[in-house]
Amino acid sequence: MQFELSDDTPVYVISVAAQLSGLHPQTLRTYDRLGLVSPDRVGRKPGGGRRYSLRDILALRAVQRLSQEGVNLEGIRRILELEDAVQRSRTMLAELNAEIVQLRAELESTRAVAARLAGLLRNRNQNSQLVPVRRSDKSVTAQPSGRPQPTGGTSVDPAALGRAAQLGRSSTTEGRTE
Repeated sequence: MQFELSDDTPVYVISVAAQLSGLHPQTLRTYDRLGLVSPDRVGRKPGGGRRYSLRDILALRAVQRLSQEGVNLEGIRRILELEDAVQRSRTMLAELNAEIVQLRAELESTRAVAARLAGLLRNRNQNSQLVPVRRSDKSVTAQPSGRPQPTGGTSVDPAALGRAAQLGRSSTTEGRTE
């Protein structure tokens, strides 16, 4: 089993996160209580130990920097919310762009199929034969409904074509003597 780490994987206990962010562990607990940076909890229980991700560490550093610049905690909370919203919007935009690329490729494929079908329909209208079916020694050709039947061969209703082909096969195999 392979374990992959991402920026959101909660791996750092509070003492390590405090060292990496340059803050006191009690400050991290305060920020968690205020909702500024809320790490995952072991077992997802309120009493469980906190586990910080790399993204949490970066957020703690941003909180520290903003606090040193004179921004109050409510302002910091609002800035973090807006930055998170921007990141979600960028992710959604990237996903939508990927979907647009996929849909454009599908559209081009559909256009190619439609052009091929249009060509087949044009050829069908110019040459009324659809599929020649061998029956005995005569060629049977299905015709579109409402069109005059050609002379010189046996014509069939398109709905009966399947049955005619079956009959043709059985009569040609029965009539042969080799």
